Amino acid sequence: MKVIICGAGQVGWQIARHLSSERNDVTVVDNNPDLVRRATDTLDVQGIAGHASYPDILERAGARDADMVIAATHSDEVNMVTCQVAHSVFEVPRKIARLRAQSYLTAIYSDLYRREHLPIDVVISPEREVAEAALRRLAAPAAFDTELFLGGKAQLLGIQLDEECPVLNTSLRQLTDLFSTLRTIVVGVRRKGKLFAPSPNDQLFADDQIYVVAHFKDMTRTFEIFGKTVHTQERVVIIGGGNIGLSVAKALEGRADRLRARVIEKNRACAEHAADTLERTIVLHGNGMDRDLLAEAGIERADAILAVTDDDNTNLLASVRAKQAGCPMAIALINDPTLLPLMDPLDIDAYINPRATTVSSILRHIRHGRVRTVYSIGDAEAEVIEAQILSPSSLAGRQIRDISFPEGVLVGAIMKGDDVIKPTGDTRIDEGDVIVVFALTEDVPEVEQLFQVSIDFF
Repeated sequence: MKVIICGAGQVGWQIARHLSSERNDVTVVDNNPDLVRRATDTLDVQGIAGHASYPDILERAGARDADMVIAATHSDEVNMVTCQVAHSVFEVPRKIARLRAQSYLTAIYSDLYRREHLPIDVVISPEREVAEAALRRLAAPAAFDTELFLGGKAQLLGIQLDEECPVLNTSLRQLTDLFSTLRTIVVGVRRKGKLFAPSPNDQLFADDQIYVVAHFKDMTRTFEIFGKTVHTQERVVIIGGGNIGLSVAKALEGRADRLRARVIEKNRACAEHAADTLERTIVLHGNGMDRDLLAEAGIERADAILAVTDDDNTNLLASVRAKQAGCPMAIALINDPTLLPLMDPLDIDAYINPRATTVSSILRHIRHGRVRTVYSIGDAEAEVIEAQILSPSSLAGRQIRDISFPEGVLVGAIMKGDDVIKPTGDTRIDEGDVIVVFALTEDVPEVEQLFQVSIDFF
């Protein structure tokens, strides 16, 4: 597949990294020559320095025979014009644009993106994706990472194991025997910084970070088995009243359980806008790191703090201060992946990586055929893929034990009809089944080949 990626920032670079590793023909375009040089020096991609929306630049990038354009520059308008030029001049069949401004995303204006107007096939909103990720973290407070699959009937959970975990030094095979009715599978383990797909004989140790796929009805039991207490959340303090914080607060207002939220926003105009938009949420103007303001927001009685400003340092320090004041749960938005190792020493319970969230959204639309969901784990270390099995697939009609999956691949759940089951070696995969697979990044191309979802097939 020939892909042009416009924008060589964090998101564009990660998408280029994914696609080039899968032997796609990738060209990166950016008006910053240094970013283009970084991409061409570190990845197997071509690079063009220039404005992505200029027709001559797109032509130099190979738009005349490109299969897809991904417009992920920092400018919404550049991304939209790039898609228009790619369609009108070069007839590129598939166009994806990242748009940030909420005005462009309002449902009543959705006709804007029809082919006869602005021909954008897929619109990605980082703020909306991150807000949804924040809500998932709040819904599973004992997990440091989470994502929904199979229409919400299965959930990926990232769980940090501590010394109190009752199943330490127990092999996964023994766990299966001990909890035979538990519809949960450990699909990934990160130990001393290295992520791997475990075998049945692997044991779990303190400080391991594990990724499990759990049936939604078994989530509470799963947390308990791995030593985590699930608390009902009633109060949350949100640091940052921008697009993300405002989206989260509005969603919380609409929930049936009426979880109470308070928002702290440093920018007065932004705080006033949030106060005018929200109906039952109190908005405070000031610095989220201010001890007195946190006390006014009731941080010592809050069940969680969600720090989602556009500044990593503010999010980290506000989270630390909230934990010191007695708040039991801290979730921080972190853009810089090099800061993630600080989560544990700073006692921050969970993080949201906007780059990984946006990359996952784009990958979901890049994968062709019946791949329905893709979630990128960590720093592009692995993917969790949800896909429907087609009749020509080499997986159809075979038991899992007879399938030669790569070493870094595990099946986490299977949906047959409306029922989600825990897969075993005897489970047969049939046409029409939807499966959830964990795959280390280097094994993703082979997994896609097993699904037979290449663009040529369809």
